[in-house]
Amino acid sequence: MTQDTQHSEGEDGTLAGFRKSIDNIDAALVHMLAERFRITQAVGAYKAKATLPPADPEREKAQIARLRRLAEESELDPEFTEKFLRFIIDEVIRHHEQARSAD
Repeated sequence: MTQDTQHSEGEDGTLAGFRKSIDNIDAALVHMLAERFRITQAVGAYKAKATLPPADPEREKAQIARLRRLAEESELDPEFTEKFLRFIIDEVIRHHEQARSAD
């Protein structure tokens, strides 16, 4: 083995370790999102039965502000965090609207 080959294999092992960690984190994110949506589906069903509106703009605003602060504390881009949360909130509202129209 040449020195270049050894160096390359060492990087591949390091990269493989990083990728395994990323894969584990991605799996955890999927499981956490699934749990979050399971709960928000129940909220949507409750809101439909209680004739509450699908969206709660005040709660959304507070949640976005809270998560932006958490992002800053965690050295994560708060703009990215808000976009990610907005995407999730929009999907939840869509589900809540479907639950309301199903009744």
